[in-house]
Amino acid sequence: MAEGDDSRIAFQGQDPTFRLDGRTALVTGSTAGLGLAMARGLARAGASVALNYANNDARAEAAFEDFKAEGLRGGLFKASVIDQAEIERLVAEVEASLGPIDILVVNATPDQPHMPIEQYDWDFHQSMLDFFIRSPFLLARAVLPGMKARRRGRIINIGSEVFARGVGEFSPYVAAKGGQNGWTRSMASELAPWNITVNMVSPGWIPVERHENDPQEEKDEYRALIPLDRWGVPEDVAGCVTFLAGDAAGFITAQNIHVNGGMTVH
Repeated sequence: MAEGDDSRIAFQGQDPTFRLDGRTALVTGSTAGLGLAMARGLARAGASVALNYANNDARAEAAFEDFKAEGLRGGLFKASVIDQAEIERLVAEVEASLGPIDILVVNATPDQPHMPIEQYDWDFHQSMLDFFIRSPFLLARAVLPGMKARRRGRIINIGSEVFARGVGEFSPYVAAKGGQNGWTRSMASELAPWNITVNMVSPGWIPVERHENDPQEEKDEYRALIPLDRWGVPEDVAGCVTFLAGDAAGFITAQNIHVNGGMTVH
């Protein structure tokens, strides 16, 4: 910084390329677990964040009250992100309330039970495709006209390490996440001329509320394999997402970043 140039002091010492002031983010499935951590991370960086959920009103409202109590800006929006009409309504309501969507984080997910292939049926496969292929497509199609008009945007798909690691007895989920990864790469190429980046963040097993009843033996076995020798926490994922959402990551696109303590080196 040149002598006398105080242009970078406005954010109390934080480089403004890591700030999201004036931006609006939509994070799907964001009233619990990793999604809520991502929403908080984006809001702490200055964005106005739309928290989305599809069920469990009481949990969502409690999460949003805590969000507001921290002094964070945003809104709470109920909508299914696998239904086209609801997605179109969701985007319209978010933009009317918070402003044009600059950042889309595709995170909503259903349960993913581990089972041998013989125990899955096609309906379950279809549910995975609905969340990880249909939903990203419909959400992107809804926000892209505005992003293209402004020639700026961030689309961040939340993937999973299971695709890179080829986890067994998990085939529908792994296949759908693989498809989402391919979609991310194709969209990154297609949207680059509009200065819209498209990336994927793929967490490892990071215990959150929905893992409370997972067998301790399975947790211990996984924990023993993590090269960084600790459990990941939701804030690890939130930090990566927040970075990709900002100007500091403006030259990063088509990437799949694994947030798993090095598990994909095995």
